[in-house]
Amino acid sequence: MSRAEKLRALPAVDELLRDADLADLRQRFPRTILASWIRAAVDRLRQEILHESQRDTTDLRTAVIAEVRQQSAREMGSAIQPVINATGIILHTNLGRAPLSSRAIERVAASAGYSNVELDLHSGKRNQRGQRVSRLLQHLTAADDAIVVNNCAAATILVLQTLAAGREVIVSRGQLVEIGGGFRLPDVFRSAGVQLREVGTTNRTYLRDYESAINERTAAIIRVHHSNFRMSGFVTEPTIEELVTLRRPEAVPVIDDLGSGWIDSAGPLSLNEPSVAQSVRCGANLTLFSGDKLFGGPQCGIVVGHGDYIERLRRSPMMRALRMDKLSLAAMEATLEIHLSGEAATELPALAMLAASAEEVHQRCLRVLEMLSLDTGVTIVPCQSQIGGGSVRGTDLPSYALRIECEHPELMARRLREGQPAIQSRIQHDSLCLDLRTVSDDQCGDLIDRLNDALLDGGGGDRT
Repeated sequence: MSRAEKLRALPAVDELLRDADLADLRQRFPRTILASWIRAAVDRLRQEILHESQRDTTDLRTAVIAEVRQQSAREMGSAIQPVINATGIILHTNLGRAPLSSRAIERVAASAGYSNVELDLHSGKRNQRGQRVSRLLQHLTAADDAIVVNNCAAATILVLQTLAAGREVIVSRGQLVEIGGGFRLPDVFRSAGVQLREVGTTNRTYLRDYESAINERTAAIIRVHHSNFRMSGFVTEPTIEELVTLRRPEAVPVIDDLGSGWIDSAGPLSLNEPSVAQSVRCGANLTLFSGDKLFGGPQCGIVVGHGDYIERLRRSPMMRALRMDKLSLAAMEATLEIHLSGEAATELPALAMLAASAEEVHQRCLRVLEMLSLDTGVTIVPCQSQIGGGSVRGTDLPSYALRIECEHPELMARRLREGQPAIQSRIQHDSLCLDLRTVSDDQCGDLIDRLNDALLDGGGGDRT
């Protein structure tokens, strides 16, 4: 049958809306929603035909109904589902960045019911939320004090609004970055009611530029670490230590927005990334970083620094709006305990993935390959993993991936992505690749089962 004949054979939306095999869905969902699912399934099938992904024309109706049922199941189930990350991107923003450690997961589960999030069990009186997290952060970073809020952008806004609302904050033009989701730092500053005082040029900013910009309206100096890109060549910018020693009024604090949250005590790992402890040692008044990047914990924004500034932040009315929930606090406590135990490189999944050698990943690929169905066209290829999450700019990690040769890798990728458990892969050089650096050993069994099913069905090839 020709392509044109197949297209004409596609079932009509109105016809399928009356189909007896969809009677139960008609009773459970509004007609408009059911029609949109049918229309999307028919459109997707049409695209497959146009791209010559063969599907038996006698099965078109059944295929559409099956896809509509899958969509209804997704709508009725949880929107957030576990995903096997086979992209090789460790801190994958779309997949929730750093996975939690087993200790953090246990702690979250234990605190899911009633818990003493704001209760002192000894005195029976109310206490301050996140007190233990603050103490542990002090121990870890050697800072005077610390607070946590729900994400790092919130931490930035809290700091700026509390310390600099209606006044100027000095920042280098080369640090006016755009963060995830299209949010730009100048917009963040303006939303906090702060006036930007830009100094220097895109590629070169000197200490004297900051010094000459200080005036009676200056509220703070901020250094923004551009962790998601790299500048090279004819570039200059002061270090945080130089900014701290800059001649300025004591009332003008130096804020270090690190973002990535690298803790240089994280076992044997070594990264070309400024660390939180380094920022504190250099004398930054406040240091800001994320909890779900290189720190390896839950999503949150962490602020450490001088006690008087932290106390001002703690008393801000915004703290109520930005505070962490009990589950995130529980995960944070567990993550901090792991850092303080010196076991971060092995117990925190993101750091363990980061620390894994290419040979370790290669061995994992070999074990998976041995368990796959024979004659599947799967090979092991060298590749490059990424840290991701806007961290450690320009750094790739040597790794290995399973490469699946199939006629339509996009269809295979979709099949893996839409199954249970979902598998997120990447397409490279017209082949489907599964980088196993970001797949844990306890996920390999599910990965093997899903791959065997897909490969035996010819998931990315002809559907005849």
